[in-house]
Amino acid sequence: MSTLLQQQDPQFVKSTFTAIAARYDFANHLLSGGLDYYWRFRVARLGARHAQQRILDLATGSGDLAIALKKACPAASVTAADFCLPMLAQAQRKGVPSLVQADALALPFADASFDLVTVAFGLRNMADWKAAVLEMRRVLVDGGHLIVLDFSLPENPAILSIYRYYLHHVLPRIAGALTRSKDAYQYLGESIESFPRGLSMNALLRSCGFHCEPSRAMTLGIVTVYCGMAIGPGGVNLQS
Repeated sequence: MSTLLQQQDPQFVKSTFTAIAARYDFANHLLSGGLDYYWRFRVARLGARHAQQRILDLATGSGDLAIALKKACPAASVTAADFCLPMLAQAQRKGVPSLVQADALALPFADASFDLVTVAFGLRNMADWKAAVLEMRRVLVDGGHLIVLDFSLPENPAILSIYRYYLHHVLPRIAGALTRSKDAYQYLGESIESFPRGLSMNALLRSCGFHCEPSRAMTLGIVTVYCGMAIGPGGVNLQS
């Protein structure tokens, strides 16, 4: 199945994450060398800068970012949502409260329900990126923030060449052995290649009603954090 078709097939994504749910955390921590903890810590610290009270962690998976957000914002109410029940079961085992099964393209929340929405390594897997971001904007208050953490590609050509070899040839074999689902990690590489990054991602956020901060590349550019503030009608921030 092509990358484009995979992006348009939620059932493929759901079945893929169902297959690897039990080994998801172990594989992630090992394959990232533990850097995934640091990446989520950075997102949680960025979220805490805005002193949020109502947080939605979308595509929460096994709940690691929801846990980091609660530590960084102890007074906040954190709702963790995902459309894959086996992944939510992993989050439940960790004690993540307020778990909701939800499709990111049709969130079961009222308009302006949250001050902060986060999505880590999840937007890339959604069937329609713009529709998903518009739905995130809908549930945010004016002046609220969206933080997107996802894989990107290094700009340095030498590093990019090495990373692409690892991404497409080494990682799927190791991950396949760990999770018995090599296809899931072949899909990972393809999805990273097709996912908007840098200026393209900021353009997507702006088209959905966000004012963007400069993106933050980390770990030689293999992941990037994007932050947008939801603007009101006419581009006016309605909250201080």
